[in-house]
Amino acid sequence: MARSGVQFEDVQRAIDVLLKRGEAPGIQKIRDVLGTGSFTTISEHFREWREQRDANRDQPTWQDIPEPVETLVHSLWEQAQQHASDGLSHYREEADRLVEEAREQAQRSRREAEDALQREAAINEHWLQAQTRLQEHSALIARLEAAQQAAEQRENELNQRLAAAERQAGEARQSLRDEQTQHQTALKARDEHWSEQLKQEEQRHEAAEARLMALLDDARQEKQRSEKTHNQRLETLEKRLAEADTDRQALRRSLSEEQANHRETQWSLSKAEDALSESERRVRQHLADRAENEKVVAQLRERLQDAEARLARVNLPPFVY
Repeated sequence: MARSGVQFEDVQRAIDVLLKRGEAPGIQKIRDVLGTGSFTTISEHFREWREQRDANRDQPTWQDIPEPVETLVHSLWEQAQQHASDGLSHYREEADRLVEEAREQAQRSRREAEDALQREAAINEHWLQAQTRLQEHSALIARLEAAQQAAEQRENELNQRLAAAERQAGEARQSLRDEQTQHQTALKARDEHWSEQLKQEEQRHEAAEARLMALLDDARQEKQRSEKTHNQRLETLEKRLAEADTDRQALRRSLSEEQANHRETQWSLSKAEDALSESERRVRQHLADRAENEKVVAQLRERLQDAEARLARVNLPPFVY
């Protein structure tokens, strides 16, 4: 469970700062921006931020196309449509007008031809003139048909240009989709690389914590054993000192009581002095043992302080003893 020192919002703001700088967010960089916080706490908040980012990541849409490209595509499309519409409307109107005129003229020609048949006897002298007018009408129809063919050819050219514009727009869309796919692939590969690095750092951090905790436990146990042994030795030494004092007092009383008998007193005194010498030798030995134990305790305290200093470098709370 994360400690209350560094909150998720603090880590999120630090990540925003790194992204604005164009730097990839990482645990060490986030901690550098915050200036505080343990690696474990920052790692938990960083993992939560990545999970939220992955959950809220949207698929690219048409709005993701760069605005200049989108504007160019729309402009080409509108120009092609307007150009095709204007050209087709003009030629269609002209062709319809000419065809209608040709039809009306043909109808008039047919009526005139019928009248000419009916009045064949009366208008023989005008036959050449009617033939000429018919040829002119035929030439006009031919021109109208040619104009219609030109209009159709122009319409085909406009359709081809429109199809080319649509192909260019499709190629632009496909190019954008390809770039977006490559960008998404690159982002995914980068996220996987960062995730793997973070996982490795967390594993190394956990291994270091485990080794330091094991070393600290060993130091604590060794200290407890040393203190227990030292206390036992002190108790034994104090007991022997008490016994020595008792023996010395007894010897002094015996020496006072037997002063009358010089030989017995001398013998008793010699024996008491030997016993006293032995007791003093034992006292000195125990004092030497006590000094050695204190030296061992001092060494253990130095090792414990060194272990606590190493734990402090990885942001672990110091051991209270």
